[in-house]
Amino acid sequence: MTATAMKNEMDSVDFQNSMTLETSTAWQKVCTKADLVAFSGVAAWLETAEGSAQVAIFYLPSQHSKGLSSELFALDHFDPFANANVIARGIVGDLKGAAVVASPIYKQHFRLEDGQCLEDESVKLRTWKIEFRGEEVWVKG
Repeated sequence: MTATAMKNEMDSVDFQNSMTLETSTAWQKVCTKADLVAFSGVAAWLETAEGSAQVAIFYLPSQHSKGLSSELFALDHFDPFANANVIARGIVGDLKGAAVVASPIYKQHFRLEDGQCLEDESVKLRTWKIEFRGEEVWVKG
């Protein structure tokens, strides 16, 4: 399997009330821990109530000790400045004390925790809840 999780390989399940994938509460398996690259991003397909979305997933192992709430982050893969799906290919780093990804095209920085662009406060990428379940990576659509 490549680092990009394939749409037709996704598993989906709703743990809250057994609704279908059309609801916004559906958790979906997008890849495994082995598909992730530490301190880097991978892209995955996610089914949402609004339709399919490309998600950039970032894995920062052992970041709880540095004050982050998680070691997994899921943001829009779409860069609104470049008008392209490239965020997962960005460079992960730390800027002003926040874990960020720099867009690979025009280099805007987006906070991993909330998707906020640090150069333009009017721009914010959508984020999703993400977690490990054993060795699997699940995202809430």
